[in-house]
Amino acid sequence: MLRMYDLIQKKQNGYALSEEELTFFVKGVTDGSIPDYQISALLMAIFFKGLTEEETTVFTECLADSGERADLSAIKGKKVDKHSTGGVGDKTSLIVAPMVAATNMGVYVAKMSGRGLGHTGGTIDKLESIPGVNTNQSREDFLRIVNEIGLCIGQSSCFAPADKKLYALRDVTATVNCLPLIASSVMSKKLAAGSDCIVLDVKCGSGAFVKTVKEATELADLMVKIGTRAGKKTVALITNMDVPLGRNVGNSLEVIEAIDVLDGQGDKDLTELCITLAANMLYIANAADYDECVRAVTKTLHDGSAKKKLADLVAALGGNSDYIYNPSLFKESKISAIIAADRSGYIYKMDTELIGVAAAVLGAGRMTKESPIDHRAGITFHHTVGDYVNEGEAIATIYTSNISKAQNGMELIFNAVKISDKKPEPKKLIYKTIGGKF
Repeated sequence: MLRMYDLIQKKQNGYALSEEELTFFVKGVTDGSIPDYQISALLMAIFFKGLTEEETTVFTECLADSGERADLSAIKGKKVDKHSTGGVGDKTSLIVAPMVAATNMGVYVAKMSGRGLGHTGGTIDKLESIPGVNTNQSREDFLRIVNEIGLCIGQSSCFAPADKKLYALRDVTATVNCLPLIASSVMSKKLAAGSDCIVLDVKCGSGAFVKTVKEATELADLMVKIGTRAGKKTVALITNMDVPLGRNVGNSLEVIEAIDVLDGQGDKDLTELCITLAANMLYIANAADYDECVRAVTKTLHDGSAKKKLADLVAALGGNSDYIYNPSLFKESKISAIIAADRSGYIYKMDTELIGVAAAVLGAGRMTKESPIDHRAGITFHHTVGDYVNEGEAIATIYTSNISKAQNGMELIFNAVKISDKKPEPKKLIYKTIGGKF
């Protein structure tokens, strides 16, 4: 008879847990038969002693099996998914999914996404800033939409419920930053979502959960191995999150910026990353060689086909697609304010995590899962790292609903942006890939 006491002690002593023991643990988490204090004790033991690759793979499969596994066999063609490990201003899913679908190369995007929490934004919140959008579609409607327009973005709440409980406990026991637990959390939901191929965007830097390229490489390598061993073709890109991605942070603001990219007029770095991610999604699905995939997705930004796919998705989800063709329909917040440079010089550094917190304070994100969200709130940056600014020049504009939030958000952003006489060395947008191309 298995006992949690024995599992905890075994892991504390540095021994690997068997498949039977990991299955027992996840089952107990799922059905509530294991108390939170014992779950937390094992999580802490894993935090300090780690998991082997074999343990991590088995643990991930157990988490994936704790809830539904999507059956995407009714979708024609290759199914490809894309996941970001979380960042600030990351609206790439709203761009790359329409780009891939618009190429008409037999690759379909059946993407399950989540809501934002803390300093990172969620794709579902961004989509729901468009009036009428309902991402809580039935399984039949989700599959129908994918088949009809080539993509759909829905909610992932039914997948890996054991991971949901584990993450809540990790969040309050300081065990979030553990590579095997991060990898199993991400990949359990990706495996349950049912796509044939997975492209991972592993964020690295001040605005990411992992701060160094070394740590990001270890995480990416582990997730690729888990996906591959589960029979999913998986690649990872390690990308820069030392600055916000693009110029807008906040839900409707990020939708507007996504539309700019789909018009072929978006931020240079954001556009480059989206082209690379979309091309890898096609490439991993064997649609064509990589250079042809790059040409195909780039074309969709210039002929309007990707923008039309986003409009089609919005309409299919019950939303008003006029907002995609006329972003001026988005209403502005009641209060806006400009943050100006306090001295002349180069923007040397941006504390991206602090900027994400500022956006949440302004109302664009949640500090708890129950917090309400203000879809209009956020930040628009007029300059980024490496830009020269004069004293008094506008660095950013904030948007919010009340004065108190504005004051708190402004203080955080002011502390996050550092100006120096020295111009910083430029950093790469994409550091490396594991199995992918750029």
